[in-house]
Amino acid sequence: MYLHLGQDTVIKMNEIIGIFDMDTSTLSKTTCAYLAACEKKGRVVNVSMELPKSFVLCRSDKGEITVYISQISSSTLLKRSRFIDNISLP
Repeated sequence: MYLHLGQDTVIKMNEIIGIFDMDTSTLSKTTCAYLAACEKKGRVVNVSMELPKSFVLCRSDKGEITVYISQISSSTLLKRSRFIDNISLP
């Protein structure tokens, strides 16, 4: 299954490591340093040019890490992911 992050971006549900709120998680120096390192390595994909509300940390089948920055709130993304889980149950 896939999760829509905004604009024309969708990601595989099984690649998601975590969905994080931009306001609360970036208060940590460790998180800011990690995001800066990912940015420097070219691993950050900005889904929208609007004010970012969340970021989604993903690992591909090859083990590559990608951070998606989205204008959609983390709570909305979480609800979407749970909705998809409920649909896939028999």
